Amino acid sequence: MMDRVLPTCVLVSVLLFLFVMARSEEEEVKQALVRFMEKLAPGNTVIGQTFGWDVKTDPCSGKWQGVTCDSQSQSVKKIVLDERNLTGVLDALSLCTTSSLLVLSLNDNDIGGHIPNEISNCQNLTHLYLSGNRFSGNLPVSLPQLSNLKRLDFSKNGLSGQVPPNLSKVSGMLSFLVQDNQLSGEIPKFDFSNLAQFNVSNNNFSGAIPDVKGRFNTSSFLGNPGLCGLPLSDLCPLSPPAKKFSTKQLRVYSGYAIIGFFVVVVTVALKLSKKKRHVVDKTGAEEGRELQDNSDNKISGTSSESKTGEFAYRSEYSITSFENGAAASPLVVLSSPVVNGLKFEELLQAPAELVGRGKHGSLYKVMLDGGVTLAVKRIKDCGIQKEDFKMRMERIDQVKHPNVLHASAYYCSKQERLLVYEFQQNGSLFNLLHGSQNSQLFDWGSRIRIAAITAQALAFMHDELHDDGIAHGNLKSSNILLDKDMYPRISEYGLMVVENHQDQSPLLSQTKNSFKHNNPNGGCAYSTFKVDVYGFGVILLEMLTGKLVQNKGFDLANWVNSVVREEWTVEVFDRTLISEGASEERMVNLLQVALKCINPSPDARPCINQVATMINIIKEEEEKSLSFEP
Repeated sequence: MMDRVLPTCVLVSVLLFLFVMARSEEEEVKQALVRFMEKLAPGNTVIGQTFGWDVKTDPCSGKWQGVTCDSQSQSVKKIVLDERNLTGVLDALSLCTTSSLLVLSLNDNDIGGHIPNEISNCQNLTHLYLSGNRFSGNLPVSLPQLSNLKRLDFSKNGLSGQVPPNLSKVSGMLSFLVQDNQLSGEIPKFDFSNLAQFNVSNNNFSGAIPDVKGRFNTSSFLGNPGLCGLPLSDLCPLSPPAKKFSTKQLRVYSGYAIIGFFVVVVTVALKLSKKKRHVVDKTGAEEGRELQDNSDNKISGTSSESKTGEFAYRSEYSITSFENGAAASPLVVLSSPVVNGLKFEELLQAPAELVGRGKHGSLYKVMLDGGVTLAVKRIKDCGIQKEDFKMRMERIDQVKHPNVLHASAYYCSKQERLLVYEFQQNGSLFNLLHGSQNSQLFDWGSRIRIAAITAQALAFMHDELHDDGIAHGNLKSSNILLDKDMYPRISEYGLMVVENHQDQSPLLSQTKNSFKHNNPNGGCAYSTFKVDVYGFGVILLEMLTGKLVQNKGFDLANWVNSVVREEWTVEVFDRTLISEGASEERMVNLLQVALKCINPSPDARPCINQVATMINIIKEEEEKSLSFEP
C-alpha cells in the first residue's frame, strides 16, 4: 500500500511545484506590464480603472485595454495604445518581460525621452510603431538585434544621430519609416527589393542614396539637403582630385615603393625556385588518387611528372587536366560576358581552392586575373555521352531565368566534364539551414520567399525543356545557391540523367531518362520531372524542420511521415520558427504541399506548376498578415 502512495505523493508534489512556478511567472509578467503602464502615464493613480491594467486581473481576460492575447497559449501578443494621451516614457525593461510580444504600437501620444536599448529584449517583436511622439536622442544601437522585425515606424519624433548600420542586415524587413526627425549620416544599404514602405524625408541625411531598385520616388528622400543621386535630381559630385605631393615627398615615397618592389620580387623568386624543385598540388593529388582507377583524366598537381609534360609548372592550388596522348578539348564559352575570351589553359593555371566534394564530383573556387571569381564543377559519372552533353549544355543555355544559375562555359572531353559558373558569395540553402549562418536569422518569411521563388524558377525550366526531357536530375538544398541579395539561384540544372533514381528514398525508383524523350501523356505525368518534384518536396521539409535529410540512419521524409501519422504534426517544425511566432496554419499548409511532393507514387505527385501556385498562395497570405496596421 505504501509503495503505491509514495509515487502518487511525489507526482502530486511535482505538479503543485510546476503550478506554483507557472503562477509565479504569470504574476511577474502582470507586475512588469503594470510598471510599464505606470511609466507611460505618470501621475495617473487610477490606471486600473482607466485602462483596466490591474495585477488582480488577467491581461488576457479582455479587461486590459489595448492588449490582445493568443487564444491558445493565453500569452500577450499585441499591445496597441494609440492616441491615449500618454505623456510618460517607454520602460522597455518592464515591457520586454513579456517575451511573447509581437506588436507594440504607441502612435500619436506625447511620450518623450530616449528609446531605450532594452527594447532589444523583446526578441520576438515583429511590429514596432512609435510615430507621432516626442522621442529624442539616438536610435538604440541594439535595434539590429530585433532580428524578427518586419515593420518599424519612428516617424514624427525628435530623433537624432545615425541609423545603426547593421539594421539593414535584418532580413525580411518590409517597412522603414523615420521621416520628420533629425537623423543624420548616410542611409544604410537596405534590401530595397524586399521593402514595401521606405521614407527618410525631412531629416539631415547626407551622401549618395543607395540603389533603391526603382521602388521608391523622390518623396521618400526630400528634405535632406545633403543627399544626392537618384531618384533626386541632385547628382552626386565627382570624387575630389588626388592630393598633390611636393617633390621631396614624391622622392621619399618613390624610394619606399622601389624598396618594397625589390623585397616582393626576391620573395617571389625564392618561392618559385622552391616550388620548381618540389611541386605538389595538394588538391590535385588527392583527386588524382581518387580517380586513377577509373579515369584517364586526373586533376593532378604533380605537374613535373605528368605524362604529357604539356604544362611544366602549375600554381600550387590550380586545377590541372591531362589526357593521354591527346590534345585538350577547347573551353566552350556560352552567352556570358563574365568569362568572355577565357582560355582553357588560363582556367587550369588560375589559383583554385577545393570548396566541396560530393557523389558526382568536386567544386572549386577559382580566382582569375582581374578579380573575377568563378566556381568550377568537375563532374564524374554524369551518365551522359560527350555529344549528348554538348547538346544538352547548348539547349539549356537557350533557356534563361534570373533564378537559375546557368553555366558560363564548359569543357567536355571523353572522360571529363568541367562546368564554369559565376561564384555565389552567400553559399547555399543547405549552409544557411545547417551550417554557419553568420548571425543571420533564417526566419519564416525568408523561407517561404525562397520556396516560392525556387518553385517558380523550376516550373519555368520544366515548361521550357519539357519536350527535350531535361529535368534538373539532382535537386537538393546544396544546389540552391544564394546571390549577393540572398535570392535563390538553382545551380547544376540538367547535369545528371535520372537512371534507377531512388528519389532519395529506398522505397522508390525511376526509369532512365534519355536526352530527347517526348512524353505522350502530358507534363504532369512525366516521371523524370516528377523526380525533381520529389527533390523539391524534400527541400521544403528541410526548411520546415531545420533537419538534415540523411543523418546517421535518420531519414527525414520517413520521419516526417511517421510523425504526421501519429497526429503530432506540430512536432516536426523547426523550433526557431515556433519561437518567432510563425503562423502554424501556414506552416501546416506548406507541410501538406511537401507531403504531396514526396508521395511514393510519381503519378500522384503534383507537377511543379501546381506546387508553385500552392506555395504562392501561402506566401500571399503571409504578406497580407504582415500588413497589419493597428
